[in-house]
Amino acid sequence: MKFFHLSAAIVLLILFSSIGNATEEMAEKTGKSCAFCHLDPSGGGELTEAGKDYLEKLATEGDETQKEVLQVGRKNVLHFVRLIAGYLHIITAIFWFGTILYVHLVLKPSYAARGLPKGEVKVGLVSMIIMAVTGTILSIFRIPSLSVLFETRFGILLIIKISIFLMMVCSALYVVFFIGPKLKKRKGAKHLEPKGGLTVDDLMHFNGTEDMAAFFAYKGKIYDVSKSQHWKNGTHFSKHSAGADLTGMLKQAPHGEEKVMEMPQVGKLIPAQAEKKRPRHEKIFYFMAYMNLVSVFLITLILALWRWL
Repeated sequence: MKFFHLSAAIVLLILFSSIGNATEEMAEKTGKSCAFCHLDPSGGGELTEAGKDYLEKLATEGDETQKEVLQVGRKNVLHFVRLIAGYLHIITAIFWFGTILYVHLVLKPSYAARGLPKGEVKVGLVSMIIMAVTGTILSIFRIPSLSVLFETRFGILLIIKISIFLMMVCSALYVVFFIGPKLKKRKGAKHLEPKGGLTVDDLMHFNGTEDMAAFFAYKGKIYDVSKSQHWKNGTHFSKHSAGADLTGMLKQAPHGEEKVMEMPQVGKLIPAQAEKKRPRHEKIFYFMAYMNLVSVFLITLILALWRWL
C-alpha cells in the first residue's frame, strides 16, 4: 500500500508540474502576465477574451503544422514508390535486354527459329508487363504537363523511347501468338525427308532433343546417330551437338573419320547456294528478331543521352 500511495503521489506531482510549466511557458512566450489570459491573476481557470483569441491562434498553428507533417509524409511515400518503380524498371530491362542479346550473340536467332523457347517467352512477356507499369509510374512523376512532354529534350526522347518500346511489344506479341505456332509446327515436322537432302536450317531441327532424331553432317553427307550411346540427347561427350555440320570438328576428336563412316548415312547436305527458300513466316521472324536487337541499342542510346548529353 505504501508503494501504491507513493506511486500515485509521484504521478500527481508530474501532472500538476506539467500544467504549471505549460502556464509559465505561455507567459514566457507572450511576455504577458498570467492575468492577461486568465481571469485569475495567478493563472489557470477561465480565460479572458485575449486568452480565448490566443488559444484559437494556437489551434490554427497546430492545424498548419499537422498539414505540413502530412505533406512531408506523403512526399516520402511518393519518393519510395518512385524508387521501387525505378528499381524494378531497371532490373526488368536488364533481364529483357539480356535475353535478347543472349539469343542473338550466343544462341543465334536460328536457335529460336526452331520454335520459341518457353523460358525466353515467359521472361519476355513478364518483362513487358512490368516495364509498362513501372514506366507509366515513372513518366507520371517526371512529366507534370504535356508541354514538358512535347517541348523539352527529355520529353521528346521519352516519346521516342516509348514508341520504340511499343514497337518491340507489338512485334513480340505478333511473334509469340502468330509466328510462334508456325515455327513450333515446323519444329515438330517429322515429315522432313532427309533422303531428299536437308539444308543447314532443316538439319538444326534434328538435334536429338524432344523426341527428334539426332543427325549431323560431315563432308556434305548426313549421318544418323540417334541410336548411338555416345550421342545421348544429341550431345557427344559434352563437346559437339547434333543438328549441325561437324566437318571442321573432326580434328578435335581422338579418332579418325572411320568412326563417322560407321554411322548410317541418311541423306545429303544441300549447299548454301541451293538452299530451300525460307517460308514467309520465318523471314518475318528473322526481321523482327534483328529489329528488336537494334531497338535495344536505340533505347540504351536514349538513356545515355539523358544521362550524359
